[in-house]
Amino acid sequence: MNPSLPTELHEALSTRLGDSWLTGDACRPYGGDDSRQWAMPWAVALPRTHEDVLALVRACRAHRVPIVARGAGTGTTGAAVPAQGGVVVSFSRMDRIIEMRAADRCVVVEPGVLNGNLQQALAPHGLFWPPDPSSADLCSVGGNLATNAGGPRAVKYGTARDNVLGLVAVTGAGELIRCGGAYTKDATGYDLTHLLVGSEGTLALIVEATLKLAPRPPAQAGLRVLYRDAATAAAAVSRIMARPATPTMLEFMDHSAIALIRRNGSDVPEAGAMLLVEADGDDDTLPYSLQALADAAEGDGMLTLDVAQDGTARDRLWAARRALSPALRTIKPGKINEDVVVPVSRIPDLVAAMEALSVEAALPIVVFGHAGNGNLHVNIMYDDGDASETARAHAALPKVFAHVLALGGTLSGEHGIGLSKRDFMADAFNVATLDAMRAIKAALDPDDILNPGKVLPPRKPM
Repeated sequence: MNPSLPTELHEALSTRLGDSWLTGDACRPYGGDDSRQWAMPWAVALPRTHEDVLALVRACRAHRVPIVARGAGTGTTGAAVPAQGGVVVSFSRMDRIIEMRAADRCVVVEPGVLNGNLQQALAPHGLFWPPDPSSADLCSVGGNLATNAGGPRAVKYGTARDNVLGLVAVTGAGELIRCGGAYTKDATGYDLTHLLVGSEGTLALIVEATLKLAPRPPAQAGLRVLYRDAATAAAAVSRIMARPATPTMLEFMDHSAIALIRRNGSDVPEAGAMLLVEADGDDDTLPYSLQALADAAEGDGMLTLDVAQDGTARDRLWAARRALSPALRTIKPGKINEDVVVPVSRIPDLVAAMEALSVEAALPIVVFGHAGNGNLHVNIMYDDGDASETARAHAALPKVFAHVLALGGTLSGEHGIGLSKRDFMADAFNVATLDAMRAIKAALDPDDILNPGKVLPPRKPM
């Protein structure tokens, strides 16, 4: 047992949880996430019921022991890293689909259900849950809700926050709260459901969720459009998003991203920027939607436009996008990936600023992402075995955020804040706004035991 773990707490939770209470070396796999940060937990709990979570939180609160909620560990900001020690709560054993309510277009699940497994269970009902992050086959619903995950489909269907109807959660005070339910319209009291989504386990531990489902479209088709430069591609994004036919996906790649996938065998021609556009619908209406999107994509700076309607052609079209993230490691082994957001009209300004920053830092910076939302992934590539490159990469990061905020943007679209961006929150919000967030935190977690040190920056000394 870790000497930092109170004996009384260890004995109580060991008795309660049995083989779902881990200490010692068994805790090591639960200390990190995809941020490549790591810290050793004092213990790991794998609850199976609401009552287990209630008992855990009440016991930890009595001893002022930190609690860090964990999904599948695919997060990129260190939100699931127990930086201050304490107990990691893995929800991997709370993985039941509790109730399928196809007639109400919703499903009730526990937080440990994997996104990919949920989609498979929904398919026979002709339904799907829209959030589709790149780790969809591996990540958990609880983690998706904790970070307000999105993915390419968010441009049409919204993020996790837009696709949850109700939650059951345990606050840091050890109380079970219920908010929302199996209905899509609600003007009753404060909207705690959407407050908890995206809070990264700092306000409450989600133990059950009612998710909003969408009908699975019978047909999809895509476009690949190449442009002279980022400015003309961004202008096309604005035209596309102004049409009544909203694309299902609208992805952007800058010239660095195109050059990378070309080096890795893609048949994409040289260009200054590229848009990948997808539409969905039924067999009767899809051709009209696709034509409307193609018409909007055309304009000054467009070089070529290719249509992909059958499954094989669409797979080829999207293969380059799917291969992009893995291909980044062929440039440099180290990567700082930030999922910033700017207004769509400011995409070319952000891309230009990143090109200049790349020259200044003498490091490759690759920009791509979800153009329809203005949510772009800025990838600063560096050799993590080279002290000079590592220092330059980390020195460039504040400049990325400064540019984003100056363009009227925000720090994160779908990855969250965690540890990695926490200290930049003071740049994104004024003191009064941060104090309002701290007041909410204090109301739901009065002893600051839930994921302490994450999301909100320390108060500046007076």
